[in-house]
Amino acid sequence: MMNSNKRDANGQLLHGPVKEYFKDGKVSAEGRYVHGSKTGEWKYYFLSGGLRAIGNFVNDQMDGPWKWYRETGVLMQTGSFNNGERAGIWERYHAEGGLFDSGEYIGEKKIGEWKTWDKAGNLTKTKKYNP
Repeated sequence: MMNSNKRDANGQLLHGPVKEYFKDGKVSAEGRYVHGSKTGEWKYYFLSGGLRAIGNFVNDQMDGPWKWYRETGVLMQTGSFNNGERAGIWERYHAEGGLFDSGEYIGEKKIGEWKTWDKAGNLTKTKKYNP
């Protein structure tokens, strides 16, 4: 991903804490820019105000653990990034909250054993991916 070098209305690189807004004035995101690049923890919100996602950026790229939520507040998925690419264990959840599937990524590719569960928590599928 290219560095976006985000600038303000005067053409200056953004530097410091910022909030982004929906058209109605509600906060859509909040985080920090360092010399025009997203850096550190960022939070994204639904129009309703609930938390949509939270995670970190390093030099404008998603990096480290992230969490995404449904509008109901229930956790939807978790996963990590390394320099903007999915890496490590990822888990997705049913709308009711139980685990839907789980597996590992390396360099944006699924590897190893991935498992899927039904809403009752029963293992329904196992699939192996080769690197």
